[in-house]
Amino acid sequence: MTKLDALYLEHGQSAWVDNIRRDWLNDGTLQNLVDRGVRGVTSNPSIFAKAVASTDAYDALITSLATTDPEVAFEQLAVEDVRDACAILRPVYDASLRSLSSGERRSLDGYVSLEVSPRLAHDTEGTVAAAKRLAGMLSESPNLMIKIPATKAGLPAITAVLALGINVNVTLIFSLERYSEVLDAFVEGIERAHLAGLDVSKIASVASFFISRVDTAIDPMLPEDSKLRGIAAIAQAAQAYEIFQERIASPRFTNIHDLGAQVQRPLWASTSTKNPEYSDLLYVDTLVARETVNTLPDPTLEAYADHGNAANSQLLDESARRTLGAKLEELANAGIDLAAVTQRLEDEGVAAFISSYDELLATVAQKLLG
Repeated sequence: MTKLDALYLEHGQSAWVDNIRRDWLNDGTLQNLVDRGVRGVTSNPSIFAKAVASTDAYDALITSLATTDPEVAFEQLAVEDVRDACAILRPVYDASLRSLSSGERRSLDGYVSLEVSPRLAHDTEGTVAAAKRLAGMLSESPNLMIKIPATKAGLPAITAVLALGINVNVTLIFSLERYSEVLDAFVEGIERAHLAGLDVSKIASVASFFISRVDTAIDPMLPEDSKLRGIAAIAQAAQAYEIFQERIASPRFTNIHDLGAQVQRPLWASTSTKNPEYSDLLYVDTLVARETVNTLPDPTLEAYADHGNAANSQLLDESARRTLGAKLEELANAGIDLAAVTQRLEDEGVAAFISSYDELLATVAQKLLG
């Protein structure tokens, strides 16, 4: 049994890989990762931009496309990648269905995420329309997830898309307040789907809470010798997990679970370590917890497979979670305005994805010209 298998079987956490590349689909790399215990795939505009620009794996596909519009071309490339990845992950999804049906688990794995255009981050109606179009293009893949950012405009879109029976990966969550709003958007979407007569057991969602960027933003605001450095991100995640535990036990969530709905799992994103002074697995080992997902860039995934240690988790023990949560008050007393920091991170995250998307389209446009 691999460490990734043990993570799931012994601790209830699913390891997903935060990367998708055409060459991985062609040469068996993704299949090998799945064989080793990877249970899902995520992607974003930055990942696609790097894959298209740094390899020639897409060149033949691009030249074969019957379009000169780079945005249309990219969408076709992304859909093709995600379709093939969904096929590779389908056995994981099917096995997961059996675990859900038996009552062994309360959520499904085997998903591949495809993000709506980041240009739609502040456009509710545009996001819903894009999600419907992309889901329609991949209707043969029940293990597709549409990524929607947790902006103010994204929240009603999340509800509307879930209500249509489309799986949603809610991305770019940085604050506890926004996470609570995402949970509300999720349960409302499932309630509406049930009222529409849909099988809510087949509607999946994860809430992607971004981790390392919080410390990257807050550490420089603290004295160099502060014991609070490298604490904020994990403390927020611990508090988010407390919120998750409380909410799934609430009457409203219990009601949808009684209808057969899945649990919307917290997904720890941005879990590679940015500060070389910290452990390379700081945001992996410490965040092991039941009914969660950790999506890992491939170097971090390989590091966990080599020397990961779930025994270092700060979330498995309730008292440890609460001790960590108390660190947020210490940060506030140290002058850290966490709400302001996390809002800035959300704004920067959206802007960064738009920039990567624009860069991606420029690369595709150049390749379309030959």
